[in-house]
Amino acid sequence: MTAHALVFVASPENKPAYREALLMLGRVALNRKLPPPDVLSGWESAQWIYQDVDSELRQEAAAAVAEMPVDWALVPVEGRRKKLLIADMDSTIINVECLDELADFAGIKAEIAAITERAMRGELEFEPALRERVGKLKGLALDALQKTYNERVRLNPGAATFVKTMAAHGARCVLVSGGFTFFTSRVADTAGFHANRANVLLDDGAALTGEVQEPILGRKAKLDAMRAEAAMLKINDKDVLAIGDGANDLDMIKAAGLGIAYRAKPLVAAEADAKIDYMNLEAALFFQGYRRGEFAS
Repeated sequence: MTAHALVFVASPENKPAYREALLMLGRVALNRKLPPPDVLSGWESAQWIYQDVDSELRQEAAAAVAEMPVDWALVPVEGRRKKLLIADMDSTIINVECLDELADFAGIKAEIAAITERAMRGELEFEPALRERVGKLKGLALDALQKTYNERVRLNPGAATFVKTMAAHGARCVLVSGGFTFFTSRVADTAGFHANRANVLLDDGAALTGEVQEPILGRKAKLDAMRAEAAMLKINDKDVLAIGDGANDLDMIKAAGLGIAYRAKPLVAAEADAKIDYMNLEAALFFQGYRRGEFAS
């Protein structure tokens, strides 16, 4: 069988959580006669390498750290460091849903955010939901775009380190969003992505027209983008790390060699290979076996 790494990540500021996770997962390892853990970062992350993985190990690990504020993953050792990163933007790499914040400048944030939430939960088809939301912004002055970016958009903790570390170790990093190029181009530059793909908001030179350029980049298009980038690099799905939080990310997350749900909707969290619920985006580096000393500054 393929060797797997069982790795966990805790906050360095919460040493009791690290100790408890180390103890509980250590018992699982000890029961299978494994040696002491390999520490990836003191008081933060450690791993055990299992040569034989059976169907019960994941359940045992989940039970061992249940209710603890730690993130963990069980990942194949072979090909563990991915060659391509495909990342969602809104509520993954950045702290907000840009369309919701843009709607705030039109005075309809609550209305738009309710539609966004339903779409991200998979209750609505993404493409018609996007057209509906954009349609409600017809006439909004273009300066609201820059105001939204300047005043609302921030990188999530660990985002720049996550992207720049993978890039420094040879991975191609691409931001693929159901949002808009106005924002992805700026976020990609700030976070260190090599490229970005997103939708285009149409305008008349002064205000939004309430339309988005077709075809819309949605759930299937994200998967297609991942496959196109992989083909360009002459690599397979297993060489890809895909990360996101909403239903339109699900196809790429399920197809990637390592699919990570970041503070995700239940539908996505249930299908992903690993979840980040407590730590910042640097956890995705530990899942790949990076040590703290290898992180880009």
